[in-house]
Amino acid sequence: MKFLIFIAALLVILFLAYIVSNGKKKIKIRPILTMIVLQLIFAFVLLNTEAGLFVIKGVTYVFDKLLAYAAEGINFVFGGMVNEGASTFFLNVLLPIVFISALIGIFQYFKILPIIVRFIGSLLSKVNGLGKLESFNGVASAIFGQSEVFISFKKQLPHIPQHRLYTMCTSAMSTVSASILGAYMTMIEPKYVITALVLNLFGGFIIANLINPYEVSPEEDIIEDTNERKQSFFEMLGEYIMDGFKVAVVVGAMLIGFVALIGMVNSIFEGAVGVSFQTALGYVFAPFAFLVGVPASEMVQAGAIMSTKLLTNEFVAMINLGEISGTLSDRTVGIISVFLVSFANFASIGIISGAVKGLNEEKGNTVAKFGLKLLYGATLVSLLTAAVTGIML
Repeated sequence: MKFLIFIAALLVILFLAYIVSNGKKKIKIRPILTMIVLQLIFAFVLLNTEAGLFVIKGVTYVFDKLLAYAAEGINFVFGGMVNEGASTFFLNVLLPIVFISALIGIFQYFKILPIIVRFIGSLLSKVNGLGKLESFNGVASAIFGQSEVFISFKKQLPHIPQHRLYTMCTSAMSTVSASILGAYMTMIEPKYVITALVLNLFGGFIIANLINPYEVSPEEDIIEDTNERKQSFFEMLGEYIMDGFKVAVVVGAMLIGFVALIGMVNSIFEGAVGVSFQTALGYVFAPFAFLVGVPASEMVQAGAIMSTKLLTNEFVAMINLGEISGTLSDRTVGIISVFLVSFANFASIGIISGAVKGLNEEKGNTVAKFGLKLLYGATLVSLLTAAVTGIML
């Protein structure tokens, strides 16, 4: 039965992308089918094989160590604020982002990350039917994040046409930044974080190929170095540390606001109609939850989590998932977990358009114009990742 549901999900998701395509006759079927097969292979390896278990354990071990090292700095500054045995979300989940951001800066400074991005990007460009710039951007987005990634191409930004910019923004919204992976791993199982990271990369290219197909000439397909002013090591390190802290504070502020607003809306809604606002939204998203493999008995609860992520952000949704995970099957928890690992939410429209506008006002306005279509595509990427994961659980 789950195989039939997966086929149905695949057809529906691809059709939803197809109906808003701006170039239906330009769609290239072969790279789309190739990447779907690659998604299935990677999902199977990561979730059902010893090799996948080895990789996940290795990555988890690294992040566990990084979080432990981060805790030393956090305890030095904030030690004594929390009672023994207690914990706070900001200290234990968000502040480690500062340390991981510093490590990313170090790897970037010594040209290790650019080599990785170019190598993986070159491989991807051979199978995804897109240009090298789009491929590099997809990999870079998974490392730097949805706003910071555009800095690496800022000198080319004024010359990037709208159709290519849409694909790059879709990749940025569909992935997550490496600095925040450790935070996710404290909230959901690491294997789902890693699986989603890989599947979303291909999913972004699949959906972009359907919604926004085009050809890139060899003359257009050039990656240029930005040749930024050379910083000293400690200048760079201080900048990345501050950037990491800003991310932690911004996420914390958004959580305070969103969680409080959801609590207020739920209370008002429940008093008026007898059910919470999230439960009502759960009924709206329930068909999509069922489509990606969630059992019918749990699809309303799962739909509520999915809608929460779309309307607020993935952190709020992960907190809610943690609160009800004991009442859900492992299969449902796995499917919803991978759905949550992306930046696909309404707030991200403003974040991405604002980031691009900060580098080039004209291109930022262009991104704002196709913002809803961008969110639509990124949400289809999350559904595709969830469906592929569902067939493997």
